[in-house]
Amino acid sequence: MYAEDEARILMSSASTPDDLATMVAHRVAGDPLEYIVGWAEFHGTRVKVTRGVFVPRRRSEFLVECGIRLIDRLGVTPTGHSPVVLDLCCGTGALGLTVAVHRSVELIAADIDPVAVACARENLNGLATVVEGDLFEPVARDLQGRIDVLLANVPYVPSDARRLLPRESRDFENPVAIDGGRDGLAILRRVAAQAGLWLRPGRSVLLEVGQAQVDAAEQIIRESRLQPRLETSPDGDTTVLVGTKAEKSVS
Repeated sequence: MYAEDEARILMSSASTPDDLATMVAHRVAGDPLEYIVGWAEFHGTRVKVTRGVFVPRRRSEFLVECGIRLIDRLGVTPTGHSPVVLDLCCGTGALGLTVAVHRSVELIAADIDPVAVACARENLNGLATVVEGDLFEPVARDLQGRIDVLLANVPYVPSDARRLLPRESRDFENPVAIDGGRDGLAILRRVAAQAGLWLRPGRSVLLEVGQAQVDAAEQIIRESRLQPRLETSPDGDTTVLVGTKAEKSVS
């Protein structure tokens, strides 16, 4: 974002000249813009952002668009109800919020960070059930085998690479939302291992991955008995790995 754009956001968010001066001082000191103004724009929607919570990235808009396309292909579910969407590692809830704004779905969102959960509950008020816990642990067991679209924007930065991140991410965002373990795929492995249990046959999990991780991530999906497929954004900045459960269980 250009300095002129940031200036416009700060000016539009400040209620008084003193308020603007304080905001500018925080930005000069290195505070992330989204924490200063308390929101981020994501897919045309203003999303509340609480200090410390992972700021939704514009590149992840493609992950949501892939999910919406899958929903459009589903039509009515076998039970005659709206598609069931699980936003795992939801952070602010931006991904689930975008889906719920554009499509009629039954939405559940989950995150391990209590600050993120509180933020997501504000953003998704009336649109979703938001639960706190480690990955699938807090999700209601009656949803097993009923999820139609599983959005999982898991942390995928290798632990040793965190020091190379921009200061705004490295020093301000909760490491639990960024650190993907030694190779960046530790959380993805855990999600893939359980996804088949939660997905309806023929339905999919969608994961954002780094370009250098594609081959390893695809192998993880195959080993989890899901069929991998890659989607790449038109600008080439975002790679989404789609893992689809077989229509019928393979014995």
